[in-house]
Amino acid sequence: MKVMIRRGAAGGLSVYVAKKDLEEPVVRAEKPGLWGGTVTLANGWRFQLPDMPGDTPLPITVEARRLSEEGEP
Repeated sequence: MKVMIRRGAAGGLSVYVAKKDLEEPVVRAEKPGLWGGTVTLANGWRFQLPDMPGDTPLPITVEARRLSEEGEP
């Protein structure tokens, strides 16, 4: 799923999912460098992000894999 990752005015990260017209802040990142790990959004959605260099400029659109939530198929 294509997602756009950007840094908000307060310095926090947010993820925009165009297909769902949804923008949510990142509340947890598995890795400090963000890339190659999972992120959890405020609404509970989790995404596996691709491996990229830590100095990748934002905003950027990437192909991320949405991970199923507990109770979801």
